[in-house]
Amino acid sequence: MAEQSLDADLCATDCERCPALVESRSRIVNGVGPTDADLVFVGEAPGATEDEEGEPFVGRSGSVLDDALRDAGLARSDVRITNCVKCRPPDNRDPTAEELDNCRGYLAEELARLDPELVVTLGKVPSQHLLGRSVAVTKEAGEVFDTRVGDANVRLLVCLHPAATLYDRSQADAFEETIRRAADLAGLADGDGSGNGQSRLGDY
Repeated sequence: MAEQSLDADLCATDCERCPALVESRSRIVNGVGPTDADLVFVGEAPGATEDEEGEPFVGRSGSVLDDALRDAGLARSDVRITNCVKCRPPDNRDPTAEELDNCRGYLAEELARLDPELVVTLGKVPSQHLLGRSVAVTKEAGEVFDTRVGDANVRLLVCLHPAATLYDRSQADAFEETIRRAADLAGLADGDGSGNGQSRLGDY
């Protein structure tokens, strides 16, 4: 069974680089999931529920992501889920450019250690941060790009944020299709909803 957390030296523990986030957070929210995951999802920052529970994407958006993973034949435990910024911004605002830069090293080390087949950016903030340019997420969702994060070469798939489907149900099909594409590109798709996609890695 894959380990469920990275080595402690790759997790943010007592970081105080961002005073506003230190004031806002109740804890640092590090990534969760297998350390040998071939598929990694990257959000922007923890929200209130994530800050409370200490795990990324466990609120309403997390439920949407979990459902889409299940429909793509995966379980949450098959993938790694993390954020660009590890601490909750005040009032759930977007992280600032400085906050993103301050936390980038943690994400870069995480991705370098994982060396996944595919990274999926959930929403505009992580997509723009990792691609280093403006991104029209609704137009570019489902597109794959090669980029570099720290010392890691990353194959990146742009995806809508799961919350987009809560505010606009017309976005649900595009979101779910992108998650299915992610599973396929990472070699994990099995289509039966069992969450055992990694058993088919030898087929690719």
